[in-house]
Amino acid sequence: MAPKEKGLAGSQTLIRGLDVLEAVAAGTTNLVALSETLGLNRSTTHRLAGTLVGRRYLSFAPRVGYSLGPKLLELGFQARALMSLQRVAREHIEVLAAGTGDTVHLGILDGARAFYLDKISGGRRVEISSRIGELQPLRSTGLGKALILDEPEARWRELYEYENHQGRHYGVPLQLWLRRMHEYAKTGYALDLEENEDRIRCVAAPVRDVTNAIVGAISVSSAAQYMDDSRMQSLAEEVRSTARMISLDLGWRDDRPQALQRASKRR
Repeated sequence: MAPKEKGLAGSQTLIRGLDVLEAVAAGTTNLVALSETLGLNRSTTHRLAGTLVGRRYLSFAPRVGYSLGPKLLELGFQARALMSLQRVAREHIEVLAAGTGDTVHLGILDGARAFYLDKISGGRRVEISSRIGELQPLRSTGLGKALILDEPEARWRELYEYENHQGRHYGVPLQLWLRRMHEYAKTGYALDLEENEDRIRCVAAPVRDVTNAIVGAISVSSAAQYMDDSRMQSLAEEVRSTARMISLDLGWRDDRPQALQRASKRR
């Protein structure tokens, strides 16, 4: 089969698989009914449904039939969380970008990387290369560091070394980076001192949910000429304040005992 024909066949299989999911969601639960609803023979329907069961998109029980699987629930919760965070944060980060004149990012943790969920460009003529939907390193970005402030030192070391294993150069030695991370954890904000992009600095702070867990982070980024040490310190409180307002909208409440407990775990 030619490559184009394979692509078309794959697309058709995907569409049929989605049809199976939608049919089950609508209440069609047994193989006979599914094949009739979809207009497919039973062997094809059984193969499609079996694949979806294997990937946990469907569940199957004898004498009961098919039902939606746990994977869909997981994806639904993830999508809801992302949409909720982005929706809640949007107005706040727009105000922050307008007030500072700088670029503001919203991001979440995605494995060993930071995923950029939203970006508001500032009023200055400064080009920040980041894009919505891309992944960036945790150790060298302010946003990435803010996302992992609650992690123990052992996890920080793993994430630092992860980038080394990927063959990426980084100018900050591990011990200096760890000292900075401990300080960031105490102050509640993190800095990028031209570590990820030449002549670009940023200030970032974590966003928390009702459980007090870090679910995202925001950052203000600009050219180093607009981000001397004094301005970064003054921006820190503004960024933390905006992150706090987003957190409150997500149901978070300040919980000093838990914060102290997290700090003790990092020792």
